[in-house]
Amino acid sequence: MGQLLGVPSFATRWFLPHYRPLRSGSWEIRTSSGVLAQGYWSPAVLVEELPALLRDGAVWMSLTPMEIESQEIGLALSRGHVVVMGMGMGWAAMAAALRDEVTRVTVVERDGDVLAIHRELDLFAQLPDAARAKLRVVQADALEWQADAPVDLLMPDIWLPLVSDGRVEEVRRMQANVGAEAIYFWGQEMEIARHARAAGRALDGRGIADTIAEFGLPLVGPTYPGHADIVATVAQRWMRDRWLPGTPQSE
Repeated sequence: MGQLLGVPSFATRWFLPHYRPLRSGSWEIRTSSGVLAQGYWSPAVLVEELPALLRDGAVWMSLTPMEIESQEIGLALSRGHVVVMGMGMGWAAMAAALRDEVTRVTVVERDGDVLAIHRELDLFAQLPDAARAKLRVVQADALEWQADAPVDLLMPDIWLPLVSDGRVEEVRRMQANVGAEAIYFWGQEMEIARHARAAGRALDGRGIADTIAEFGLPLVGPTYPGHADIVATVAQRWMRDRWLPGTPQSE
């Protein structure tokens, strides 16, 4: 089908678990096929099979190229003990556990219905024994949970929209309890872009570094190949009208 539409079929280096339709409380898993979807920074591709997590009929998360690429930088730089805030579809936690550089993955999720749907799906059973043994799931509030062991990377993903006000402050609250050596939070490229532009900085290496320094958080990302270009691309593609108040609309 991708050839007929003139676009490639979606392919990724990351493990993609198999999902089946399932409901638990207000949450459910649905699957669709033949979906044309744009990446976080890459061109549109055809997704042959697309699973999604819905709450009360509204999509909360799906394994689109955008969703996967929006976690890719953190996963590519993950090591040691990784804490994932928000179970979601479980994909990021599983992808981290499959990395040799990662020794332990703790998933923090507060919603009992989300945990119930994952118990029924048993996605972790699709992993090799060594990766599965790294995973631990804790039912708790991401903004209150305190780490019981040193954390090498904190990966918060507790938000529905890609961009939301107060996100940096919420990550600071999590970091105060966790004390992670490094952080990669969902949508952080967007937060870097909107704060940099509001401060009159260019979306280049220097402007990004100065903005991260102002956050006061040990964010990973700038060492990822092409990072500055990625920040500029995703901001142009996804920011829409969600810049901070008073931000110039052109550089």
